[in-house]
Amino acid sequence: QVQLVESGGGLVQPGGSLRLSCAVSGIKLDFNIIAWFRQAPGKEREAVSCSSSSGEYYTDSVKGRFTISRDNAKKTVYLQMNGLKPEDAGIYYCAAQPNLLRPIGECVQANKYPTWGQGTQVALSS
Repeated sequence: QVQLVESGGGLVQPGGSLRLSCAVSGIKLDFNIIAWFRQAPGKEREAVSCSSSSGEYYTDSVKGRFTISRDNAKKTVYLQMNGLKPEDAGIYYCAAQPNLLRPIGECVQANKYPTWGQGTQVALSS
């Protein structure tokens, strides 16, 4: 079975950094799109970043601050988050879908992901 397990969340001051990890089992990273979504209280789930074997996507609000990367040997996808802002707070989920050679921008559609992790919380101190 495909399993995704997020880790690395926590409480951080604005301007700080966190690195989230998504451990993947049951699939090969080379043949799947792995995406990070987040959901803040009272808001809809939104795509933050996606990684395929040949491209990446970032939502405009995190460009220049977040970096997605993959370690195929470790079967882990990372989301390095720098310069965190209060609006970055929420539960972060990783999700996986087969790479069907569609444009990477289509990775933002949450309903196309059959497998999700349990989420890891990112909180900003106030």
